[in-house]
Amino acid sequence: MSVSTSHVERESKAVAAARASLDQRRRGLRALLPFLGPAFVAAVAYVDPGNYATNIQSGSEFGYKLLWVVILANLMAMLIQNMSAKLGIATGRSLPEMCRDHFPAWLTYVMWGFSEVAAMATDIAEFLGATLGLNLLFHIPMIIGTLLTGVVTYFILMLERFGFRPLEKFITAFVVVIALCYVVETAFARPNWGAIAYHSLVPWLGNQNAILLCVGVIGATVMPHAVYLHSGLTQRRIVARNADEKRKIARFNTKEVVIAMSLAGFVNLSMMFMAASVFHGTGHVGVADIGTAYKTLTPLLGSAAAAVFLISLLASGFSSSAVGTMAGQVIMQGFVGFSIPLWVRRVVTMLPTVIIVALGVNPTQTLVLSQVILSVVLPMPIVALVYFTSKPSIMGNLVNRRLTSVLAVVCAVVIVVLNAILLYLSFGGAL
Repeated sequence: MSVSTSHVERESKAVAAARASLDQRRRGLRALLPFLGPAFVAAVAYVDPGNYATNIQSGSEFGYKLLWVVILANLMAMLIQNMSAKLGIATGRSLPEMCRDHFPAWLTYVMWGFSEVAAMATDIAEFLGATLGLNLLFHIPMIIGTLLTGVVTYFILMLERFGFRPLEKFITAFVVVIALCYVVETAFARPNWGAIAYHSLVPWLGNQNAILLCVGVIGATVMPHAVYLHSGLTQRRIVARNADEKRKIARFNTKEVVIAMSLAGFVNLSMMFMAASVFHGTGHVGVADIGTAYKTLTPLLGSAAAAVFLISLLASGFSSSAVGTMAGQVIMQGFVGFSIPLWVRRVVTMLPTVIIVALGVNPTQTLVLSQVILSVVLPMPIVALVYFTSKPSIMGNLVNRRLTSVLAVVCAVVIVVLNAILLYLSFGGAL
């Protein structure tokens, strides 16, 4: 059987299962299963190695006090990713394509430029994370680890030749592995559950460094490329036959977003409260480096806990790097109407990481800085997303409710204000 024939058969089975759910011939969890995939692919961006850097630094320096930022960022992620998925379902177009269709050409090119910068910052974080994991776990030299990461992620992306389901299942498996690793890490760390509950709900910002990390955590959690990608994943996955089917597909996707983003939120919380319990709680308040975190974990919790930490980092780096490349394709094809071969994009996006590794730049500091860059770029896709999903002429019966649009605007305002504070502090200002 040829690859193309097998591809068609797999997709036809997935579509047939989805049709059965839409026609109510499948119920309960079985009805939801055909729609699981896009949100889990997008969720990988929310547990990428940049999260490790910002969450470990936040937890080790400030203990449990910044957990509320993770909760806030995750709630924002649920809202924004659901809107992105809904845009693809309602219009059959990705967010970048909608920008090209409705905005002036000059604005489209500006947005494309900023989005490519964000994609490059994302790829640096993901590549460095996987490279660090290979280096620390298997003692593979950093430069070789970078090249190996490129090869592995390229082969992961090749799964798309067999249809959307194999790639979705493979990346979903990575998300589950990361989550299971942090279940184990939580058991090792024995965190203070009372402190977790309190600081997850009560905001705290103590100093300038806390604000910088707050922006970094949001930048590491709500990802611009994931906002663009999610609409591309849903735009032609299951094509609705009428307005009623669009509504049903959107409801299934909302459930998937809640499940996938909740899982990502648990991982992010676990990263921070593990660092708070193990590092801050034992006086290691200066752990701001993934390598240092690994070396410190070994004597504090044992080699098994340290190995589990690195396994989760590897799974995060490989899967998020593949998803970042997918997002780059959606961004380029949507904004400017052309694409480049997958292997060319893979090589080009590797180059900044290769240069950073070759120059010996501190990987974790680079990871944190990349997340700040992402947070600065983030308002652009959110504003565009709110604009499109609030227009009945574009969305039809899937148009945002007023409350949804208000909450999305609040998210954008919060991000813009945090970024303004960050820039003020960066240029010598003081609070």
